[in-house]
This record gives sequence, C-alpha cells and structure tokens, in this order.
Amino acid sequence: MKSESNRPIRVLMVCTGNICRSPTAEAVLRAQAEQRGLGDRLVIDSAGIEAYHVGAPPDVRSQDHARRRGYELGALRARQVAASDFDGSVDWLLAMDRWHLAAMKRRCAPSRHGTLRLLMEFAGRAGAEVPDPYYGGPADFEKVLDLIEAGCEGFLDALIKQSIAPK
Repeated sequence: MKSESNRPIRVLMVCTGNICRSPTAEAVLRAQAEQRGLGDRLVIDSAGIEAYHVGAPPDVRSQDHARRRGYELGALRARQVAASDFDGSVDWLLAMDRWHLAAMKRRCAPSRHGTLRLLMEFAGRAGAEVPDPYYGGPADFEKVLDLIEAGCEGFLDALIKQSIAPK
C-alpha cells in the first residue's frame, strides 16, 4: 500500500452531524490500521454534512458502545465537511449512507467523484448503508459497530491487496 507521493493516505468518514457513525468509523479504522501496522500510512478524520454539532464530542451512547469494543471516541470533536476536503488533499471520502454520498457529489467537482464511496461497498455490500442509530436503542448502536468494523476491514483489505492509491 503506497500513495503516489509516499505521503500518507488521507481518509474522511462522513455522516450527517459527525456525532455517531462517522466518529465511530474514524476510531474503528484508526484502530484496525494500527493493529495491521499501518497507522503511520493513514491519516483518518471524520466530518458531518450538516453543522448541527460542530465542536461537540460524539454521542455518549456511541462512545459507550465503542468503548466496550476497545475504541475511544472521547477526544473527537464534530466538524462539518469543508470545501477543502474536496480539493485533493483527502484521498477517500467514505459516506455512511446514500444521502451523504449524494450531498458530497453535489459539493465537489465531477473529477473528484471517484474518491467518494459508501463505506459498506468495501464490505462486499454494494449499495448497503450504515443506518443512523441516533433515535434507536442499544441494538442499533451495536449494529452500527458491526457494519463499520466490516466496512473498515474491507477498506484496509482493498488498500493492501489491490494497492488502491489516491486518485
């Protein structure tokens, strides 16, 4: 796995407000990359399409469920997707659902659309989404973790096995 310029591969996880799914995905991908010895090869961040929670920590329920699996979200803070995220400095923008993907496509140049993907595509589930657990219960947060773990694992496999480099 290497980028064209030997710089780290930059990945941005994206959901609605950056307090449930995308910070969870950020922490999971970071932990999985570290476990595989790839922590220094990836720069991982998360953001929300909307500015509802800018500066806020992840939802307490997301933090609690993630912590039980060994992921720490407490230091993360919500931010909104910025125009600069589409300027080529981010190599992969991974959406949690189709609405996020469509919103990103509207905000960036068509030449950058190849960097926008649904996270679950990497879990072999084309078109599948990570559902929003915000209005749900504990089982919903656990399902989100299961899906995100599978998606992140598949993403790392793709980077390693298929030598996916930034476009």
